[in-house]
Amino acid sequence: MRRAVPFAYALFVTPSALAAFNLAKEYSGASFFNGWDFGNGTFDSTTHGHVNYLNQSSATGQKLAYVNDAGNAIVKVDDFSFVAWQDKRNSVRLESTDFFPVGSVIVFDATHLPFGCSVWPGFWTKGPTWPQGGEIDIVEAINLMGKNQMALHTQPGCNQPANPPQSGSTVGSDCSSGTDSAAGCAVLDAQANSFGGDFAAAGGGVWATQFDETGVFIWFWSRKDIPDGVTNAQDTIDPTNWGTPSAAWPASDCDVNKFFTPQQLVLDITLCGDWAGQPNLYQSTCGGTLGNSTVDVCYIDNVINNNGTKYHDAYFEISSIKVFTVNNTVFTPTVTDGTTVLSSATATPDAQSDASGSSSGNGTSANGTSTGGSGGNGALPAGAAAYAAMVGATALAAFSWVLL
Repeated sequence: MRRAVPFAYALFVTPSALAAFNLAKEYSGASFFNGWDFGNGTFDSTTHGHVNYLNQSSATGQKLAYVNDAGNAIVKVDDFSFVAWQDKRNSVRLESTDFFPVGSVIVFDATHLPFGCSVWPGFWTKGPTWPQGGEIDIVEAINLMGKNQMALHTQPGCNQPANPPQSGSTVGSDCSSGTDSAAGCAVLDAQANSFGGDFAAAGGGVWATQFDETGVFIWFWSRKDIPDGVTNAQDTIDPTNWGTPSAAWPASDCDVNKFFTPQQLVLDITLCGDWAGQPNLYQSTCGGTLGNSTVDVCYIDNVINNNGTKYHDAYFEISSIKVFTVNNTVFTPTVTDGTTVLSSATATPDAQSDASGSSSGNGTSANGTSTGGSGGNGALPAGAAAYAAMVGATALAAFSWVLL
């Protein structure tokens, strides 16, 4: 497996330059689907779900990916076609063409999440090679779970400390636990309306993920509880007054610069598969026969031999996704002679709302040797001002990465 290796970074800043996270990318409105790569029509080979991820023209043509009259993006599972035995149902997987550095805040605003028996949606991030580059699961649940589950997946050595400053409940503390980091270190949200029908009934909500040298922190707010500083965030955002996060992985036990490369956004919906299709987990919320490893009850009961009537709730409705980064930095991948390089670029203000949905700037690959990162002190993220005071004039993570 190829490993992501830090090739070079050297960008020193003063504490005042860390005073805010600046809008680097926004996916919303008519141009929401610009800046994403769709699937290529093949099956879900990652989590072994019973779906085919369509390419953009097919997904758009079948109205599995479109912008509705309210200006919100819809991403959904096929809920109208008859699927026969041994076939798979069509769905959508999106991966952002940009990657976002250590020193980012990702804000995900949705009014509806996919749910239902066999349904496994996710909004998450990953490095260019998994699990070496790390993974952050922001929105993920299965079947008829009533609460969202957040998680990190990394190489061995990243852990969540005991009694972290969070409102959610820790499910596992070893972020590399399980085969190939399959289990990770997960946190179950404390709020019952963070997933499923209750989420939609409450008008949806917002997740904000702070991902920097202090650690990884995820907040969830139901619609009525969203702070003004999040609702009104335009060019900048500041997590200072957000209070206790839903999930917290302080850098005291997980050096973010060591375990995470720049992250790519992923949005997908699969069916059954390695998590939602596990017989005991499927039965726990959907009932029916327990089944066994050779009888895929999840697939038989839901995916096939019907016209998709069980998937009318299997859709995302997304108002916007915004990514704020220090110094407006984003990374774009290029491939030369089989080697992928992530090169930094600076998003310009005009790029945030242009119809193409792409950021502009001169992406270059720096020369030299990585100076590494020092990690954090494990404290709660106190916003950019406290963050600046903590790190002082140390190097800000502005990397160029080479995949070997």
